[in-house]
Amino acid sequence: MKTRPFSISKRAVWEAYESVKANRGSAGVDEVSLQEFDKDLTNNLYKLWARMCSGSYMPPPVLLVEIPKKDGGKRPLGIPTVSDRIAQAVVKQAMEADIDQVFYKDSYGYRPGKSAIEALGKCRERCWQYDWVVDLDIKGFFDNIPHDLLMKAVEKHTNCKWHLLYIKRWLETPVQHRDGKQYARDKGTPQGAVISPLLSNLFLHYCMDKWLKAHYPQCPFERYADDAVIHCQTEAQAQELKEALGKRLEECGLQMHPEKTNIVYCKDSKRKGDHENKSFDFLGYGFQPRLSRNKRGVNFVSFSPAISKKARKSIMEKIRENKLLQETQSTVSEIAKELNPKLQGWLNYYGRY
Repeated sequence: MKTRPFSISKRAVWEAYESVKANRGSAGVDEVSLQEFDKDLTNNLYKLWARMCSGSYMPPPVLLVEIPKKDGGKRPLGIPTVSDRIAQAVVKQAMEADIDQVFYKDSYGYRPGKSAIEALGKCRERCWQYDWVVDLDIKGFFDNIPHDLLMKAVEKHTNCKWHLLYIKRWLETPVQHRDGKQYARDKGTPQGAVISPLLSNLFLHYCMDKWLKAHYPQCPFERYADDAVIHCQTEAQAQELKEALGKRLEECGLQMHPEKTNIVYCKDSKRKGDHENKSFDFLGYGFQPRLSRNKRGVNFVSFSPAISKKARKSIMEKIRENKLLQETQSTVSEIAKELNPKLQGWLNYYGRY
């Protein structure tokens, strides 16, 4: 009987397939969709399992797709093939439970049992407790993570040879454009890859989270992937932290965005000072001074969140672009069936605060 150097259970591959199927997604460079993959499911999964166990599995190139951003720019999204997404899910599921235990409670993005709403609630609460905020933006975060530093972080948490082998291969996998041209990568982990959220969280845990806890323990933060808000007591403290954190990110191969990173004053009725920046956006919500009313019916100004202008504009554009609304023969019931699930999702998220 042929021996295989790596012990990976068939059950692990099946569970990885189920998670990929639940998340759906489009085809990669091989143009094989989930529906096509399912037509020969048993054979496809067996071949993937056998190759991963033998160490011969080589990830195909990642398909580069550019999606529009709310600010008018484009976000590069890397789409692995269906089989590669399953392979990545195998490694992710094997490592995630142990790695997740080291993350701080203030890291919310792409973690089991954590949510954006939870991060927003904690941010709202701390804006009432702290007068100042550093609204952090890391320039091109996913595209610029240094591979050597990332692998050092991974090696702190696993010595499993097949984990390390495949993660290294995924980091080095070239990107392929729609025209077929391929480009090598010597840094970054593509957005859209199943393993990327875990790897990016691990990198920022050592690059930023632990550093903040060690050097600015009095400044709590909320981080959702590379989107972070850091709370400070004074403007001077915020200025010092911003400058120091910028240097720290540079040491780790990253760059604080010079225009999009701002110091913000959480202005309300009790805070008499002023500042040029009195608002910031976080996870689709706009935090700013808002007229509120207490239980006794007295009006006051509270620094609080509500749906951001960018998110509101994005929703309106998505509704206008809906094809059913553009077709004169569409019935009200057809439009309702199409829009109601989306409307309910927006209400559930943006109606929370």
